[in-house]
Amino acid sequence: MAGQIAVLTAAFFYSTSGLFIKLVDMHPIVIAGLRSTIAALFLLTVRMISPPKKAVKNPPIPLWGSAFVFAFTLFTFVTANKITTAANVILLQYSAPIWAALLGWLLIKEKPKWEHWMALVFVMGGLLLFFRDGLGSGALTGNILSVISGVLLGAHFVILRMMKDGDPRDAMLLGHALTAVLSIPFIFLYPPVLKLATVLPILFMGLIQMGLASLLLSYGIRHTPAIQAMLLSIADPMFNPVWVLLITGERPSASALVGGAIIISAVVASSIIGFRRQETPAGSS
Repeated sequence: MAGQIAVLTAAFFYSTSGLFIKLVDMHPIVIAGLRSTIAALFLLTVRMISPPKKAVKNPPIPLWGSAFVFAFTLFTFVTANKITTAANVILLQYSAPIWAALLGWLLIKEKPKWEHWMALVFVMGGLLLFFRDGLGSGALTGNILSVISGVLLGAHFVILRMMKDGDPRDAMLLGHALTAVLSIPFIFLYPPVLKLATVLPILFMGLIQMGLASLLLSYGIRHTPAIQAMLLSIADPMFNPVWVLLITGERPSASALVGGAIIISAVVASSIIGFRRQETPAGSS
């Protein structure tokens, strides 16, 4: 039960990302950098207080590759939230597991199953609805960045699998540190105005939304069946646009909602089929 609560709480914290990014009046790269600076300090403090029980050797190429990909995932995600609706961003990024299946085939020779190909067809159909909307509303660039963010997040998952016996938390920590460093030129170009209305949301995003939520998810997925963890995580894309609607009045279009429902359904269905296959012994009927 504790694992399930941890996953659900993490998803709840993640779901506030769109709202706080909308509320903070800063350049998106600056937001990403400041948020990651706080998250990196938080995760580093936790690591120092509670180090791994055994020595962990992280292979350098996957470690740095994952960190760079994660950094650009954050940059594209935050920038997209400033350009298009929060619903578009989170629903398009939720296609990440499908991209992970395809990239796993290309990078580590994990051949996609039939359910991945079928889900990809439905995801493409959902994407068409988003981009038909974007052409008319001026949100095309934001939608493209959202898809790129989803592809990068899928690649991040694949590269983490290359670490084998390494510690994924180290890749997450390094990714936040890189995001902070790469944002420094933008902080000088677009100096943030530090006031209560900006500092508090940035602190919340760094400490709670990125830092604590990552720890909760890491704990939760170790104590929750994979399929249940995935289903509980749907709270993120489901509630993300709701908070934005309630506070800012931003409404996603009907096409975006239909496209998002198609994408979520395709990802969930393919995941359930895959998990059931793993649980079914070979040769059973």
